[in-house]
Amino acid sequence: MLEALINRVSCGRLKAPAPSKSEMNQVFKAALRAPDHMRLMPWQYIVFEGEKALTELGEKYRLACVTENPDIEMEKQERALLLPHRAPMVVVAVAKARGHDKVPHIEEVLSTGAGVQNLMLGLDSLGYGAYWRTGPLAFNEHLKPLLGLDQNDTIVGFIYIGTPDMELKAKPIPEVDDFVSWV
Repeated sequence: MLEALINRVSCGRLKAPAPSKSEMNQVFKAALRAPDHMRLMPWQYIVFEGEKALTELGEKYRLACVTENPDIEMEKQERALLLPHRAPMVVVAVAKARGHDKVPHIEEVLSTGAGVQNLMLGLDSLGYGAYWRTGPLAFNEHLKPLLGLDQNDTIVGFIYIGTPDMELKAKPIPEVDDFVSWV
């Protein structure tokens, strides 16, 4: 397991097939084991798979962009429509705002981020590729209602998933001493 953690890389070019629902259920079980203060289970994962669903997500992206900026160029609208089609599956990872007095929302966001890492490691273990994107759409407040989310929820990212369509190359492993200090 440690080797998988050390050598994990994102895959920026993905093709079909995406994982099956059964495989994704296993991966989601790993995601749902993320550290979770007060057992709030702040996670929500919205899966878009297949041409119809990806086109629907692209339209939501476009509408959010137009609502945020009614003067947005047609070229940028068309780009928003195509973004989900970079992979056969896109998972929107959301940190639900549970509103607990003892748990600030940042802890829910961090928990969801840990869940996304587990999800990506699970996908890697099954031979699939994935990459995690945020970008302006993750922070576009007009996208939330289009996804059925509350305004206090946080989109942690868009996880693009599929079969690698490129050779995955190992990244240099950072020197531990550059990032860790012992007291």
